[in-house]
Amino acid sequence: MRKTHLLTLGSIMLTATLAGCTGKTARLDYPEAPKDNTVDTIFGMEVADPYRPLENDTSAVTAAWVEAENALTQKYLSQIPYRGKIRESLTALSDYVKRGLPWKGNDGRWYFSENDGLRNQSVIYRADNPKGEGREVFLDPNTLSDDGTVALTGISQSKDGKYTAYTISRSGSDWTEIYVMETATGKLTEDHIEWAKFTGAAWDGDGFYYSAYPRPEAGKENSQANENHTVYYHKLGTPQADDTIVFSDPKAPLHFHTAQVAESQPVTFVYIGGEGIGEAVKVRRDGVWTDMAPDQDYNTSVIDVIDNKIYIFTTYGAPKGRIMTADLARPGRDSWKELIPEAEGVLTGAAFSGDDLWLTYEKDAASQVEIHSMDGKKKSDVKLPGYGSVGLSIDRKHPEDVFYAFTSFTSPSVLYSYNPATGESAEIFSPEVKGVDLSEYVTEQVFYPSADGTEIPMFLTYKKGLKRDGKNPVYLYGYGGFNVSLTPSFSPYRMFMLDNGVIYAQANLRGGSEYGEEWHQAGTKQNKLNVFNDFIAAAEYLVKENYTNPELITIEGGSNGGLLVGATVNMRPDLFKVAFPRVGVMDMMRYHLFTIGWNWASDYGTSADSPEMARYLLGYSPLHTIRNDGTPYPAIMVTTADHDDRVVPAHSFKYAAALQAADTGDAPKLIRIDSKAGHGAGKPVAKVIDEYADIYSFMFHNLGIEPRFSE
Repeated sequence: MRKTHLLTLGSIMLTATLAGCTGKTARLDYPEAPKDNTVDTIFGMEVADPYRPLENDTSAVTAAWVEAENALTQKYLSQIPYRGKIRESLTALSDYVKRGLPWKGNDGRWYFSENDGLRNQSVIYRADNPKGEGREVFLDPNTLSDDGTVALTGISQSKDGKYTAYTISRSGSDWTEIYVMETATGKLTEDHIEWAKFTGAAWDGDGFYYSAYPRPEAGKENSQANENHTVYYHKLGTPQADDTIVFSDPKAPLHFHTAQVAESQPVTFVYIGGEGIGEAVKVRRDGVWTDMAPDQDYNTSVIDVIDNKIYIFTTYGAPKGRIMTADLARPGRDSWKELIPEAEGVLTGAAFSGDDLWLTYEKDAASQVEIHSMDGKKKSDVKLPGYGSVGLSIDRKHPEDVFYAFTSFTSPSVLYSYNPATGESAEIFSPEVKGVDLSEYVTEQVFYPSADGTEIPMFLTYKKGLKRDGKNPVYLYGYGGFNVSLTPSFSPYRMFMLDNGVIYAQANLRGGSEYGEEWHQAGTKQNKLNVFNDFIAAAEYLVKENYTNPELITIEGGSNGGLLVGATVNMRPDLFKVAFPRVGVMDMMRYHLFTIGWNWASDYGTSADSPEMARYLLGYSPLHTIRNDGTPYPAIMVTTADHDDRVVPAHSFKYAAALQAADTGDAPKLIRIDSKAGHGAGKPVAKVIDEYADIYSFMFHNLGIEPRFSE
């Protein structure tokens, strides 16, 4: 089908020039990418894919191209005179204590995570009280690597508290390793699990359940399609080779299988996903798996099992979520009974504290918390400090110990204890961001019409005293997919932008879960253009309402949000000045062929589904819809990483190569390829600071604005 003609290593040359720091850049000379003559025929459509060689991320030619691209990008960035000062400012802003919620272990002691400022990874501490007084280090991930690229991704204790299992990721990969240590002494056991993925350790008896894939082919660990996710049981003190298969389904190799053991009653469940928008659920009774939720058309999860009654969260019959119950002896969906009906807000979480059922809701993308009794009756609301996002730390065994974290765009995560008897909250930890007066900033929520008239919410955060004169730079962020809701959150790095007069805009696009499953479905498959139109309408609204103008708008999004940025730039290059498509899904015709890309089909559809679906995907695929007619594009810096096995770097490689080859004006089109990093989770603080220093330098330079720095 294709004839391959690869470039020699010596033919990949690098030359570049950078104009003075005025925001104007001479056209760059880009490295020539390896090409061939690949043309795929999909339902009769011929789809050229000339940069197919870049899919081989371990080849010498690809490695040479990556090296040349990084050299060009670093040369460009190094000549921006304030880049170093931005890095210094971001480092100072990040240098404050960040603490996670305390939780009580099964050994009776308290645990919490904390980063004292600039550690690459947060440390797990334990103490005899939830405030952390007299604490000691329990697990320090920073000791697991020299450069902070080993991240702790999960931790769980055996039911008796004697052992603690923890999961790690190396260099940002989704591949997971599991280790076990004696809780009291911290001494590692000989138990070690490899090639696990999308799993924790679910303890049951003298071992735990976990999920893993077959060992991938050598050299293709980060690109090979992942199939046959299997649940195993590992008995402590035995080698992984002796682990027993608990659940698998070879007839459905593209399903996820994950085990859960209920807290209050040791009942085992398996969740089955990957095909639909939700999960099927099976429960094991007398060694036999019985259907509880038979399909993947709805989100369903088990809250707990108490006195042989299963408490269930589900969107079945309730797009915004509700609580149901079922007898353990009759777990099937046809026997479920409604306990708490669907409400106005979107139900996002449920957990027991004693006999109280705590529910978290989102209304217009902000958190609300309610307390209900076990019979479903509402007892009270929890009064929150303001408009933001909430996380809970509660346990049915310890109803007297209730904690929650609250954060917003203008508040880092503050920890509170809650008194169930009085309904009062007390602050137990409040971080202090050095050199920042958070009271100088304000957040407002606006609603704007999309192309079809749908009202879309958007948060705007900026420095008080803002003048709506059309001269304010804007940093517009979006995602719009996979039932992900963009709620208020704090970023110390963002404070640098805000202090320099930038408006941070966060749009709650369709495709997310902000208003339930109907909102999600309105941004999927052949409704995907709604998401792009929502994002474009956000920028148009900000211009129309005189917040800004197109010469001052920067857009950013990651993963599915990278797709968003790539697609909207192609649709409306005139509307944006700078764009950051980060770790994006850029090749919509082939995304399903790599690692777990097939799992995204429930949101996107695939090019193999039908002629109609293939044409729809081709119509917006960022790689395939880049203009090549002289239309000026924004300044673009693509970002990806060499260990991203979620959205493989080939997406960004091919997109950047095509972008650089196209006639889209003189604004720079660069790619920043991180090393020993993945999709983003667990990235060391030092690498995060470096990345944002480069992003902000690129942005300010191409906006023609020289940032000011606090003394």
